[in-house]
Amino acid sequence: ADSTTGTAARLAATLMARISLDCPSSLPGIPLSVLSVPMENKYKCQQCLQVLRKPVQAQCGHRFCIHCFKQLTSSGPKPCEACRQEEIYEEPISILNSNEAFPDNAAGREIASLPARCLNQGCSWTGSIKEYEAQHEGRCEFERVQCEACQTSVLRTEKDRHNERECEARTLNCKYCKVTFNFKDIKAHDEICLKFPLQCKDCGKKKIPREKFSDHMRTCAKSKSACPFSEVGCKSVIENGKLSDHEHSSTMEHLRLLLPMVLSMARTRAEAPGLGEWQEDSGLGLYRAPGEGVSIDGGAAASSQSVDLGKKVNALENIVCVLNREVERSSVTLEAFSHQHRLDQEKSENLSNKVRQLERTVAMRDLQLSETEQVVRELQFCTYDGIFVWKISDFSRRRQDAVAGRTPAMFSPAFYSSKYGYKMCLRLYLNGDGTGRGTHLSLFFVIMRGNCDALLKWPFSQKVTLMLLDQNNREHIIDAFRPDVTSTSFQKPISEMNIASGCPLFCPLAKLAGKSPYLREDTIFIVL
Repeated sequence: ADSTTGTAARLAATLMARISLDCPSSLPGIPLSVLSVPMENKYKCQQCLQVLRKPVQAQCGHRFCIHCFKQLTSSGPKPCEACRQEEIYEEPISILNSNEAFPDNAAGREIASLPARCLNQGCSWTGSIKEYEAQHEGRCEFERVQCEACQTSVLRTEKDRHNERECEARTLNCKYCKVTFNFKDIKAHDEICLKFPLQCKDCGKKKIPREKFSDHMRTCAKSKSACPFSEVGCKSVIENGKLSDHEHSSTMEHLRLLLPMVLSMARTRAEAPGLGEWQEDSGLGLYRAPGEGVSIDGGAAASSQSVDLGKKVNALENIVCVLNREVERSSVTLEAFSHQHRLDQEKSENLSNKVRQLERTVAMRDLQLSETEQVVRELQFCTYDGIFVWKISDFSRRRQDAVAGRTPAMFSPAFYSSKYGYKMCLRLYLNGDGTGRGTHLSLFFVIMRGNCDALLKWPFSQKVTLMLLDQNNREHIIDAFRPDVTSTSFQKPISEMNIASGCPLFCPLAKLAGKSPYLREDTIFIVL
């Protein structure tokens, strides 16, 4: 019954975790500057690097905002980049999977009680993170928000007034024709709006739609226009309603203006009759050919004008021919340039493809070189007798990195129990891990996947002895243990390395303070 109850409780907890992870949340972490106190590293989201909002904890122990975690795992399980940066990557623990994560309510309560302040200039609000999220975030009257239309930053309290009166990109409906347009186009629209009201300057009538204004100008009695006889010299400008009176009263004046034009046209016809036509001589009452008598001079003048026109036409034809040849030459040159441009483009594209191919080749070579360097480093420190001496220099700096959380753990180079034996390494926490965090050095033994694992006996059962050397060779710190053959830490590895097992309380940090015999020249030695 107890077993059934425990299984049901675990199933309910898993179901609740999944339900909580499915809760909608569209916001990433809270900005760091909201906090009134320095932020501890455990409250930071490993993805957005802000203060955790609705924190969840992955299987590896790292915390994320639920928004960030859902984004990371939206396309399936992903490796934890924080584990890789801290060099504690262990499969499958370091794989981010939404089915293995759970809401970190403890961290959520701690974060909710942290003191907070408003970031917006001019706002003096203070309170807790919980109050900030529930009461102030997104409601501060001093917060500046961006207008969706013109992208201008305005105060939240002034957003409605900006949208209605100030935004240059706001849309309006023309009150005359009801067409929708942007505010910045209002003047241009008023110039073409067919319903826009105009005023007649002559009669003073108002609110005449632009589409009917031309009709009004034609019928407006007070509108003035030039006299129809202005082409022949009448300079009068008359109101439309008085045009008939003007035409009746000025008939004689209009005839006097027309007379010179009529006489000029008559003289022109008399002086240049049509070629081959017969003309009546009013003096003799006879008919004669136009080439006889006084018409000889007129014929000579016409012939001279014809010759001049012929020369001009020939000159223009020559100019047109020259221009045509220039156009043809330019067309040929342009076609040659276009062909060369196409060739240059093809060469440029080929060179670009070669450059991209070379870049890929160089990247592959760099990767191979990096892998080779890693193998060389491993071989440099590798041993094959089951005894490994690990020299750790720059102890103070590494210790500070561990305290700050930048590099909480470090791995030793790999070594072997024999030439074809077990592959192993050590994992050291300079600021402790688990029960030893902040008080002890924590040292762990790790079984790694080797090339000859199929030939070895599993589970690993050999005695493990860990030692911190006293550099005066007096009192070494020693801890030894026999492997628990039921633990997964000592089974045949199915990933790159098994889960570490060892001593979280290996050495008190107090023994490394001052003139410690275990720490000389900022260096310690660990032996397995």
